[in-house]
Amino acid sequence: MDRNEELRQWFKCSKQDLDVAKHLINNMRPTPDEAICFHCQQSVEKDLKGFLFFNGTEFEKTHDLLVLLDICVDIIPEFTKFGKQCTFLSRFAVMPRYPNEVLISDDDAKSAIRFAEDIKQFVMSKVNLSEN
Repeated sequence: MDRNEELRQWFKCSKQDLDVAKHLINNMRPTPDEAICFHCQQSVEKDLKGFLFFNGTEFEKTHDLLVLLDICVDIIPEFTKFGKQCTFLSRFAVMPRYPNEVLISDDDAKSAIRFAEDIKQFVMSKVNLSEN
């Protein structure tokens, strides 16, 4: 796979995670808040990793959005505006995979989707790549 195709794959996978979260919140009752938040975290993780890949920046294997965000800030300081959102979303990387680990509400799910959309829009504006 060439570099451009690999970059597109990062963002395609991110979009799929966000699309799943939106589908779940719009079509399932009761809403599976844990799954929605998990997919939003995954979407942001892939967007940040895609941004780093675009910039030729190495990153460790991590689900911690704050670690990834710090590296992004080194490239574009404006990423700092997403600190609270990444802190919020990072807790959904692992905990929702196990029963009774964290209480997640409908409001959390709605916030997770909004945060993932905001971060995606910002990242895409910085990589100048249209989503597929």
